[in-house]
Amino acid sequence: MAENTDLTKLSKKDLMKMYIYSQAFVSGFNYEKQEVPGFAFSMMPVIEKVYKNEEDKKEAYRRHTELFLTEARLSHFVIGVTAAMEERNANEHDIDPVSINAIKAALMGPLAGIGDSLYHGTLRPIIAGLAVSMVIASGYTSMVGPLLFVLVMAGVGQLLRYFGIFKGYEKGVEFVGAMQSSGLIDKMTRLAGIAAYAVIGGFVYKFVTINVPWTYKAGETVVSLQSTLDGIVPGILPLLYTLLMLWLMDKKKMNPVILMLVTMLVGIAGYAVGILG
Repeated sequence: MAENTDLTKLSKKDLMKMYIYSQAFVSGFNYEKQEVPGFAFSMMPVIEKVYKNEEDKKEAYRRHTELFLTEARLSHFVIGVTAAMEERNANEHDIDPVSINAIKAALMGPLAGIGDSLYHGTLRPIIAGLAVSMVIASGYTSMVGPLLFVLVMAGVGQLLRYFGIFKGYEKGVEFVGAMQSSGLIDKMTRLAGIAAYAVIGGFVYKFVTINVPWTYKAGETVVSLQSTLDGIVPGILPLLYTLLMLWLMDKKKMNPVILMLVTMLVGIAGYAVGILG
């Protein structure tokens, strides 16, 4: 059986070109097709190389104008997988082109769950909280906190983009199939959600401040109500107020913006009458 010498394979240079093109992934985001412009733009190096016929190129571009939306950084794994499938389709013609979009659609949900939970729900609040704490500790004079936030978030984002494309192309659909069959995706999403709630809850005491300046005398001793409450449970008032806001939004379906305005008015009025410090 003669070996097919007309195969067009993607090189590391081509994948790197995809990585560079993908930096504009979210720049074309719109409410009609979501991330489609960025996805189609990222696929240009692949389509232009593997397809020789102009009609095949047009069909490939048309194929990637269907709705696409997942977490922007993990979307690059889909780009890598799609590149492998387009290469195979162009060389072997043994892939139904419809299945390419089917795979893309199947990956959108799981990757969105992982990306939103780990990147936005866990990493971002942790690094943001650390950065804000550093700013506060410096008396609002240091830029180390903001720089740390930018470097960590951008650095992790670029690593996800790079390895997503290269590993997605290398492993193809086998990797995601193994993750789904093992239940790893569901486990990672659930554990990431738990971690995110724990981290965000831990920052309540740091960033929600309620000070009650009331004092009373017990013999010769002046007792501070705030110190007494903190002695029972540190930050109990911020915690209770945060839980109240959560209950009003979740159970009473109150508008968060209205609750923010009410909080501001309560703070101003409470300070004016001496209830709050």
